[in-house]
Amino acid sequence: MLDHVFTDAISAVREAFEAAFLERQAFEEHFQVDVLVGDLTWETSYGLPGEGQPPRVIAHLTFDWPSWSQTAYRQWYVEEHLDRQPCIELEVVLRVQRLATTPDAADMFATVPAVSPPIGGERLERAGLTLETGYLDSDDDSIEHAVEITYEGLYELAEETLADGSSSVLDDHFGALGGWIASLLVKLGDLDLAYLPADDGDGSD
Repeated sequence: MLDHVFTDAISAVREAFEAAFLERQAFEEHFQVDVLVGDLTWETSYGLPGEGQPPRVIAHLTFDWPSWSQTAYRQWYVEEHLDRQPCIELEVVLRVQRLATTPDAADMFATVPAVSPPIGGERLERAGLTLETGYLDSDDDSIEHAVEITYEGLYELAEETLADGSSSVLDDHFGALGGWIASLLVKLGDLDLAYLPADDGDGSD
């Protein structure tokens, strides 16, 4: 396994979400490298258990490790000196899908907070809400609706974490993120909304 603080953060997130009893959507996980700029991006998705496919509510996470963070990390690794704290750019998108009708945006805003709990020394801020309407077939009048609520922010890596990959700092910080997202998915799933059947017939209607 690659010994890098970014992969340590990914491992901490996976453990946090498993501890919160969320199900990873295996085919929606990607690790990408921008060969022109040098940024690393990790994307993953988690949902509540027993939701069917696609799940009614799901969280999409994107972690970006920008090239400037890698430069700062390499400086510390080689020189043990930091001019600038490396950061991971975080985005969390909460998606409610398979909806039979358009949800009320005010109800959705009222269900989720404007900011996250502290993740290290920072919080994720709600960046907005998007309503989506999809036509399932060009020859059919069936329509599927969805709503996405986006949170964005930075996670600044402590020097303790850089110095010791076995430090519990990442586990503590991302453990709070896992529990928070699990609670929001439950709240969104409990809203009185009309859903279309799951593709596999295993979800709630």
